[in-house]
Amino acid sequence: MKRNMKDWMNDLLNSTERKALPILSFPGAELIGTDVFHVVSDAEMQYKCIKAISEKYPSIVNVTPMDLSVEAEAFGCEIKFTENEVPTVIKGVISDIDEAENLSIPNVGDKRTSVYLKAAELAAENIKERPTFAGMIGPFSLAGRLFDMTEIMVAIMTEEEKSHILLKKCTQFLVEYAKAFKNAGANGIIIAEPAAGLLSPQHCQEFSSQYVKQIIDEVQDDFFMVILHNCGNTVNLVESLLSTGAKGFHFGNAVDMGKILPQIPSERIAMGNVDPASVLKNGSVDDVREKSKELLLKTAAYKNYVFSSGCDIPPGTPQKNIQAFFDALDEFNKAER
Repeated sequence: MKRNMKDWMNDLLNSTERKALPILSFPGAELIGTDVFHVVSDAEMQYKCIKAISEKYPSIVNVTPMDLSVEAEAFGCEIKFTENEVPTVIKGVISDIDEAENLSIPNVGDKRTSVYLKAAELAAENIKERPTFAGMIGPFSLAGRLFDMTEIMVAIMTEEEKSHILLKKCTQFLVEYAKAFKNAGANGIIIAEPAAGLLSPQHCQEFSSQYVKQIIDEVQDDFFMVILHNCGNTVNLVESLLSTGAKGFHFGNAVDMGKILPQIPSERIAMGNVDPASVLKNGSVDDVREKSKELLLKTAAYKNYVFSSGCDIPPGTPQKNIQAFFDALDEFNKAER
């Protein structure tokens, strides 16, 4: 469904109530009686999962699952699938940076990219009360999966030119993938670039942000919004992240939002960062309420802050804990009136 995202964002910034946008998808598998494997491999199941969450929880957007194996699989990486865990890359497609020059760029729609595109289309078409954001990996994180994370960290120091060849190919594919989500009716994308959190500010700019910017420049407009997610230690990387031009930024629990928010311009939104594993999945209801309240109070002065999880909420997270997350927000909003 086409929606003016500039107006949507302005409404969000001017809201008198704090809103929530957790990265919430995989726990929906339980709501529809299926498992993670079927959610990541069947578009109809994935759509039903997204719809079930939209009906149960008052998030301000629908999100497709954050599965950072999809794009790597399209390039030919070997993927490990299990019944109830998020798929992971277990073998890349190049073993030496010299091989980047001959690496073939897949077509959008290859392998499971077609599943995610169709699920986003179904969600955007049928869940009209809120925008639909698709998830996709960022260029440096994709390069790390195609090669190897340790190897790419070495390569950017010793084989800079060849590293850029790999990153350009990753970006070329991701631009087309982002365009495909836009054409499918999604209202935006969340680009997950966690590996960039390992970089220095200079290297983040050179090997991640400039490429993320190329994707954003191609697709972001008044009707399509980009959120950049980095769950690393990003306190010193905010300037580089801002240079991408993304309208929203999502931060992980590795950082203190109190140190992040003063760096974010008031016209852009910042999201984060309740710990998705130790608090939301493995904590008690009281833990979730306490940590959520603590975060909401810390960020209360910032109108451009959106309450969220620190990353993708894992499969198997208790529904009562997810409810406690939203209940804490509701209690905060009532107290602020």
